[in-house]
Amino acid sequence: MSPNPWLIPVVTGLALAIVYVLPKAGEMADSAALMELPEASGDWWLEPQPASMEEIGTLGAETAFAKATCLRPRPGEFTGIGRRVYDLIDLSIVLSGSDLNTSIHRPERCMPAQGHLITASADVVLRTHAGHEFKARRLRSVKTLPGAERGVPGRRVECVTYYFFVGHDRITNDHLERTLVDMKDRLLRGMDQRWAYVSATAMFGELPWTGKPVSEEEADARIREFLSELADEQIDWSQVDG
Repeated sequence: MSPNPWLIPVVTGLALAIVYVLPKAGEMADSAALMELPEASGDWWLEPQPASMEEIGTLGAETAFAKATCLRPRPGEFTGIGRRVYDLIDLSIVLSGSDLNTSIHRPERCMPAQGHLITASADVVLRTHAGHEFKARRLRSVKTLPGAERGVPGRRVECVTYYFFVGHDRITNDHLERTLVDMKDRLLRGMDQRWAYVSATAMFGELPWTGKPVSEEEADARIREFLSELADEQIDWSQVDG
């Protein structure tokens, strides 16, 4: 059955009308995440780290990075030669540029290349000290650390990682939801928002720098507490809650 002869011009006219009604797209809105990391957050101090050459080469030219090794002394614990023993969390914030397709992606895509074998994934809710709530994704993985010598197999350690995305006025832990939000914002709000991908990783089990094993529950509680405090400091909640 052939279409009515008037249908094509009507549909074409409606499409053109929608183009003129929609707001102008392409205006960039900054993420609510702050990229300048503090020297300390609560009991933790943050040692800045550079982005890897793999990250710089893979992601878009306008992508920004804020990375740190976060350390906190373990009360009353010392090594055999009298040095303090520290809790350790690897923090990474990656801010997308104007090319959203090459700026950030799900960590499940890049973690295997960093030596992680992901064994479990779950959605969790974090609550900050100020009472803000947001969803994060929790990954459990096994990572192979580099060997002390070339050709020597490295130690395998277990890790827990939390991550989430901070846009201009919302937070999500779902990459597909973030993509759909981008599509809707471009069409209906005339806006491209920059997203910051926030991730934090802690190791547990038998660790070389601790005198006793660290349980998964301890590492999990530590990283939740750290992110809850950091989120109050590094997210402009007036944008998200407004």
